[in-house]
Amino acid sequence: MRLAMFCGSKPGNQPNFSEGVAQLGQVLGQRGVHVVYGGGKVGLMGVIAYAALAAGSEVHGVITENLLHKEIGHPGLTHLEVVASMHDRKARMADLADGFVALPGGAGTLDEIFEAWTWAQLGYHNKPVCFYNIDGFFAPLFDMIDAMVSNGFLREDFQQQLIITDDPDDLINCVEEYQPPKQKWS
Repeated sequence: MRLAMFCGSKPGNQPNFSEGVAQLGQVLGQRGVHVVYGGGKVGLMGVIAYAALAAGSEVHGVITENLLHKEIGHPGLTHLEVVASMHDRKARMADLADGFVALPGGAGTLDEIFEAWTWAQLGYHNKPVCFYNIDGFFAPLFDMIDAMVSNGFLREDFQQQLIITDDPDDLINCVEEYQPPKQKWS
């Protein structure tokens, strides 16, 4: 199994983010789950890559030419693929992954996980979409998703399809047991 990790190119200002991501990387390796991610060596991107590699996972990075030339590409990955644009990067990661996981991060992380979630709703894939919710990082976002449901903009089954956990083993177990809801326009 390969999971796409979407996360910050910064570590955040609390050590618990890096610690939680490193723990996830370790468990992924122990459980034989491989990582697909943005190919960087900085921030939480670097943390997940280094931890997963150290624990025995294969780690496949997908990075844009522009970011590679700014010297943030990780030099020690199992495979580093260089693509032309961010659109190509997201599409390639989606092709490679069996599921998607948001770790703490910024606007790019939200862009990536929301696109994966939208694609699932529209039936472009049947892969799980997960939030690794270290210390409740995503709680305000989940309040917004509640508002989308209560105001009639999102079906409740699409909200319920999200896997939300702060436990690495639980995350992997939920991904393995995932059953997608009916497509939006079915």
